[in-house]
Amino acid sequence: MAIVITGEINRCYISAVLMKKGVCEVDRKKAIEEQVISTYKQDERMMILVFAQWCINHDLNPEDIYLKAYPTQKENKELKEAISLTVSKEEAGEINNETVLGVLSLFGNDDLAFILSEEMEKLKK
Repeated sequence: MAIVITGEINRCYISAVLMKKGVCEVDRKKAIEEQVISTYKQDERMMILVFAQWCINHDLNPEDIYLKAYPTQKENKELKEAISLTVSKEEAGEINNETVLGVLSLFGNDDLAFILSEEMEKLKK
């Protein structure tokens, strides 16, 4: 009888430990997911800033260019925040065309990259 009780106690203890480990594993996975999301959002904000600064450097309004690509998105809070962080073209470093197009494409902003490439063609003339 003592063996059965001990066995039952050990089984309960092991189950409790495994459950606790499972919870910790879930927490660990959740923390990793949250970090990935946070990093992505930070990188996305940087992409928007690169786009906005490129526009400023070429005397273009970032909101106008954005609306050409995404006409249904009238208000873009992230773009407004990025625009507030831009500097004058005299203060800014050069952002070459390939860089801004590459960053936009990296984040799946192909429509915006297309519109920007059209603007780049206009600037060459």
